[in-house]
Amino acid sequence: MTALLIDGIAALVTNDPGLGAGPLGLLADAAVVVDSGRVAWVGPSSAAPAADARHDTEGRAVLPGFVDSHAHLVFAGDRTAEFAARMAGEAYTAGGIRATVAATRAASDSELAANLDRLAAEAARQGTTLIECKSGYGLTVGDEARAVRLAHRVTDEVTYLGAHIVAPEFADDPAGYVDLVTGPMLDACAPHARWIDVFCERGAFDGDQARAILAAGLARGLVPRVHANQLGPGPGVRIAVETGAASADHCTHLTDADIDALAGSATVATLLPGAEFATRSAYPDARRLIDAGATVALSTDCNPGTSFTTSMPFCVALAVREMGMTPDEAVWSATAGGAAALRRDDVGRVTPGIRADLVELDAPSHVHVAYRPGVPVVRTVWRAGEVVARG
Repeated sequence: MTALLIDGIAALVTNDPGLGAGPLGLLADAAVVVDSGRVAWVGPSSAAPAADARHDTEGRAVLPGFVDSHAHLVFAGDRTAEFAARMAGEAYTAGGIRATVAATRAASDSELAANLDRLAAEAARQGTTLIECKSGYGLTVGDEARAVRLAHRVTDEVTYLGAHIVAPEFADDPAGYVDLVTGPMLDACAPHARWIDVFCERGAFDGDQARAILAAGLARGLVPRVHANQLGPGPGVRIAVETGAASADHCTHLTDADIDALAGSATVATLLPGAEFATRSAYPDARRLIDAGATVALSTDCNPGTSFTTSMPFCVALAVREMGMTPDEAVWSATAGGAAALRRDDVGRVTPGIRADLVELDAPSHVHVAYRPGVPVVRTVWRAGEVVARG
């Protein structure tokens, strides 16, 4: 492999305060050297060492690749009618997931893989260099197992979400479904997953069921994540903190006790503004979480029913406009925050030794990610030093 010099950078977001100004570690007139898939050097363009190849950004901004720590990409079918009904005033409930379950079960492996690859490529074009991918639209042993296997096409960050909702055939026997999720289904999926997740919400799984599911996953070496407090107040955040979950995701309806629990723990509050946008729901109050000292991540929640977007820039813009975040905070949460939610220390920053996941914007500042919503602001994307997308 050849060393690459990326220079002429008007503003470089390193997310390392030791390298530059403020929490984003901003460097002006900066350069980065990439070698063997990792960042080898960071500093002013005037002091950059020689390299085998050069990429001149011509005064554009560069930031770490976006880390999307919550996505549901293994599915089939379309829920356009459900979206249109919500826009006409119908309230959202978790029940719409069943339509995707039916379509996913009926799809072939090749159909699921093609849709998964398309969405992953779409995300990459918008600057995402690491994405988490959940199962959860099969809800049988075989369908969940193929979902986690397929997810490895695009990421190592695979989450077993058999506990998305109670499978339709277990509608009258939710305890039996929990037994399946914590028994044969877990046995089939654990070898292919890193994480276990549960939708702890009305219409899905209650607190006792969620605890049992996460405990079973922990016993098999899977680390918890929790869909928590999306549709209303509930025990999800508290369970996430109690079980040492890497993240509590959604966090839309939080009490002061929930916020204190997150702020006093290593559990990341992952906010998913695309879901509120697509369901016309109240947005999470990111300001309360940040001011309390909680770690906040931003992710897309890409799924066919309630947040059908792969665009991290869109979610950054929503976070700034609707959730009380500054552009700096939102960019940090979409990069370093996502890395924290996945417990990764090799992505989310631009520092020597770290994986060279970089995004060049067609703009002079990272603020343009929020400043120009809906505009294709991403110009070049590198993953591990290799170009994976160009705008």
